[in-house]
Amino acid sequence: MRRQPMIPPAPSLLKHPTVNRREMLRAGGIGLMGLSMSDVTALRAQAAHTGAPQPPVKSVIYIFLSGGLSQHESFDMKPEAADSIRGEFRPIDTATPGIQISEHLPMLAQRSRHWALVRSLTHGHNEHSNGHHIMLTGRSEMPRGFNPSKPMPTDDPTFASIVSATVQGKNHLPSAAVIPETFIHASGRVIPGQFAGIMGPQRDPWVIDAAAKCKKCGACPNCFDHQQRDWEHTGDPVFESPNLRLPDQLTSQRLGRRLDLMQIVEDGQRHLDRAADVAAMDRNRQTAISLLTSGKVRKAFDVHAEPDEVQEAYGKNRFGWSLLMARSLIEVGVGMVQVNLGRNESWDTHGNIFPHLKNHLFPPTDRAVSALIDDLEQRGLLDSTLIVMAGEFGRTPKISRLARFYKYPGRDHWGAVQSVFFAGGGVRGGTVIGSTDKIGGYPQDLPQRPENMAATIYDALGIHREAAWYSSLNRPHFVYHADPIAGLIG
Repeated sequence: MRRQPMIPPAPSLLKHPTVNRREMLRAGGIGLMGLSMSDVTALRAQAAHTGAPQPPVKSVIYIFLSGGLSQHESFDMKPEAADSIRGEFRPIDTATPGIQISEHLPMLAQRSRHWALVRSLTHGHNEHSNGHHIMLTGRSEMPRGFNPSKPMPTDDPTFASIVSATVQGKNHLPSAAVIPETFIHASGRVIPGQFAGIMGPQRDPWVIDAAAKCKKCGACPNCFDHQQRDWEHTGDPVFESPNLRLPDQLTSQRLGRRLDLMQIVEDGQRHLDRAADVAAMDRNRQTAISLLTSGKVRKAFDVHAEPDEVQEAYGKNRFGWSLLMARSLIEVGVGMVQVNLGRNESWDTHGNIFPHLKNHLFPPTDRAVSALIDDLEQRGLLDSTLIVMAGEFGRTPKISRLARFYKYPGRDHWGAVQSVFFAGGGVRGGTVIGSTDKIGGYPQDLPQRPENMAATIYDALGIHREAAWYSSLNRPHFVYHADPIAGLIG
């Protein structure tokens, strides 16, 4: 018997007639700052509950390492393998007996009681665009009409879009966000898998482009670019919070008076509400109001206002500031934050893998992720916040040389297996799930699929196992396509 989908209490499920140009002109004439009466009601309700105790919010921070993290150099080292397999790095003991990771991740090694590894996640694709789509949507198969060069309306929806459609946001903010930028390759190719796809563009994720003015390619610090042949310092990172100030001469008190005046035009607004897609309009308005009027929300975007010692702990670079902003957004009620670490597929270590990881990629990552774990723990948020860190695939077991492009060796794309890092959120610390063969090329036991990882994320957010979102044709699309990873949480 086919299961009946559970309809989540999400605004995406509401349908209203589209608004025409005449009605939009009326909206402009009626609205004050584009605010509807539902904004006033929501703000008043929010004010009435200020200071009331709130239940713990379940959250997820998904750290995506674009380019593909090498399992051999990070979380699944093979020190007994041949020279052509094991590489130059040495494993070190973690705080958990029997678990070793790379010598260049010493801070994470000290915190193993908080994290677990899945060493056996596998899918069948070795191309960047395919891998991004798979690991950003949790779907192993390529959708109909997939185009590796650009997003298509037939793509599967990204995690952030599904969460936005099925999880209720807090403080009038979207329930999911992406920082600090969209993945766009140096060639200009916009990476598929980052958008709402078949859900429709109205469900594209909320992207907070904090790196808009950072024009250098690569991962911070120092704008590292894996394709740069002769690496050198190319400038300081630029990380700016959005401008969330009220317009000049418009104080919070005056804004409140304008909201009260909206009652005068309530009848006209009701007519507009019948003609427009009020759910989407209200979400945008409420978000704007919350950003403008809530000091706590505004503060979440201003990472440079954090104490200097906090910024230093995370690292004053795009890695650190991004994770610091993720923590702040979780604190004000954003359910899921995807953090894109790696502009221009920075983790794509075809060559120079050992100096690139040792000197430029591992230090800021080790520092920032460790600081995130410590910060969440100190704030009492670690148990309710699941941290997931993965790339689009792993790297080949055998070390290779591309002497034409790189001075030193590297590893190529490898979808057959990768290691995925989990922390917080009830994760059984010091746990390793799954293993690979003696060369780290294929799962040896307990293979996991991207669908299992996706189910783990959704389950951590409290999304019901029978939840579904509905297309414009009223067709149900189930959220879960596998079970969560067994033995990871609990």
